[in-house]
Amino acid sequence: MNERTDATTGTGGPSERTTEATDSFLAHRNLLFTVAYEMLGSAADAEDVLQETWLGWVKVDLAQVSDRRAYLVRIATRRALDRLRVMKRRKEAYVGPWLPEPLLTAPDVAEDAELAESVSMALMIVLETLSPTERAVFVLREVFDVGYEEIAAAVGKSQATVRQIAHRARRHVDARRPRESVSPGQARAALESFQRALDTRDLQGLLDVLAPEVVLVSDGGGVKQAAPRPVTGAGKVARMIVDGLGKAGVALTSEPTVVNGNPALLLRVDGELDGVIAARVEGDRITGLYYVRNPGKLTRIASETPLTLQ
Repeated sequence: MNERTDATTGTGGPSERTTEATDSFLAHRNLLFTVAYEMLGSAADAEDVLQETWLGWVKVDLAQVSDRRAYLVRIATRRALDRLRVMKRRKEAYVGPWLPEPLLTAPDVAEDAELAESVSMALMIVLETLSPTERAVFVLREVFDVGYEEIAAAVGKSQATVRQIAHRARRHVDARRPRESVSPGQARAALESFQRALDTRDLQGLLDVLAPEVVLVSDGGGVKQAAPRPVTGAGKVARMIVDGLGKAGVALTSEPTVVNGNPALLLRVDGELDGVIAARVEGDRITGLYYVRNPGKLTRIASETPLTLQ
């Protein structure tokens, strides 16, 4: 089915058809945003995909569409794939490590274990290691449970090829995602211990909560100071935090929040927002810290972003 079919072939007048298209689009808007964000890791680009999806959707003959949700997801996926390929070149020129744009999320996202895991910073970073098509197939199949036939139509591949891509992407992600899942309570407890140690500049407290192999990734985007490459090892990470974030003369405060469905911290320096720290927790230790300082990526933490798998 061609997504550019002229809407004037449908029934009713242009205004009526536009209203019907608008209602269908708005009914699935949060889902489409979630699909695009999980594919792109950027809320700004996901919003652009929504706009492009809408422009394609209003040209569709709705009378010929049997499943509007699936059709909208197909359009959004194609648009996101196009943008993902462009973003790949943009990321190659990015200054320092690139982290996904953090989103302030509602409590219901944290309560939905499947959704919270799918948008967690830890998994989003793993998805960055996939090719654009692998990422699209993985997100649609593993996160949104879209059928192979529909995925094939969305990515322009045969079903047999899509099955192979899905298997390869799943194996790749499983090898890199957290080895064990933890409850929201366990994650909060680990982050609270980290926060106490951070607030008191307690080096030993940090060493107690950080796993020996912990990795700190900081994203300043060339605008804010950040480590040019990931820092590995509890000792190095703890010292960097104490000497950097906890340096004398700086009024550093931290505030618990929920980012991407998981516990996180907002950090302020002299009252001004400095960044967001998200954590990957395994057992009772933190194995990953993701510190987003790039101001261009901090626009979505003032108000909640609705996400859904439905």
